[in-house]
Amino acid sequence: MYRGRLERDFRTWVEKGLLDERTAAAMLDELDGRESSFNLGRVLMIIAALMVSAAILLVVASNWQEIPRLARVVGLVALIWVFHLGAAICIMRDASRLAAAFLVAGTMTFGAAVSLVSQMYNISGDTLSFMALWFGAACVTAALFRSPASTVVAGFLSWVFFGLYLGEFDGRWDALWAWGAPMMAVVTLGLVYVTKASQARHLAYLLLIGWITWIYFVREDTTTATAIAVVGLVGFLTAALPASPAFNLARAAGPAPAFYTFLLGSIGLGLLHLEFDDAAGRLAIGIVTMAAAVAAIALAGRDNGAVRYLGYAVLALEILYLSFETVGTILGTSGFFLLSGLIVAALAWLVIRLERRFSGRNGVEA
Repeated sequence: MYRGRLERDFRTWVEKGLLDERTAAAMLDELDGRESSFNLGRVLMIIAALMVSAAILLVVASNWQEIPRLARVVGLVALIWVFHLGAAICIMRDASRLAAAFLVAGTMTFGAAVSLVSQMYNISGDTLSFMALWFGAACVTAALFRSPASTVVAGFLSWVFFGLYLGEFDGRWDALWAWGAPMMAVVTLGLVYVTKASQARHLAYLLLIGWITWIYFVREDTTTATAIAVVGLVGFLTAALPASPAFNLARAAGPAPAFYTFLLGSIGLGLLHLEFDDAAGRLAIGIVTMAAAVAAIALAGRDNGAVRYLGYAVLALEILYLSFETVGTILGTSGFFLLSGLIVAALAWLVIRLERRFSGRNGVEA
């Protein structure tokens, strides 16, 4: 998406004489050469590695009883080493795509090998312990090889861990394992910094937001919902206000910190709607929510499209919600739809004006 938008901008600038064609092509080539940029060949190579590792393990599993026990262990360990040594050789020969495929295959093989060996020797242990070990192995591989692909695998494994935890404990809090998901998310963010795997940061951010939202449903009280809203909105102000000491750090990390903190704040405000049964309480929360959306658009909307569109969505949904809860109940269904149509039309006009203003500030014709 980003590359396509950048290519269109370059084409426009070349036509206007603001940029020469050779420089534009060189800049696109540099972008395509980055490890974090999307590349269909790299994606297909990773898929091939997953399929090959799955095929090997299925062959081993299907003939598990016919293979001597010592040969099974030695074979699985050798297979893991082969994949990692192959990755090291590819890195030395500057074949990063093939190296990424080898590392993904090695990481997946490690997890399957631990599972099979545990079954073979009847080693006691639960699923969460196994997933924690697998995640740790993926992190070690990512750190040693500076592998963005292994970081992404670790990010997905952290989500699998959280899903298994919710299933095993039926969504209840467990003092030992409940902290596993946020710790994995923090580790993944650290690996993102080390390996430059920018895509994996979204897995970590979303896992943290999902975990925090789950905390509310464990407790289901006004205090928790308020805390979520406050933490999210304060985090957004920290990332979006130029006067904030963390502003430059957040800006260097891209649009993600401002967007995800605002998303967390919006979720907290949405949860507060569930805590109030009276119209006055919901109206008060609605006004705060609309004010937060307008403030987010004003503070970060010009430079952060994700925050801008999320702010539009929150503002529109809140206005429609308040219309339904207040005026809509008086006017009836037909009156509600008429009022909603007028409100949406007014919002459309406001969005168009804002978009033109943002485009004008950026020096682009609306």
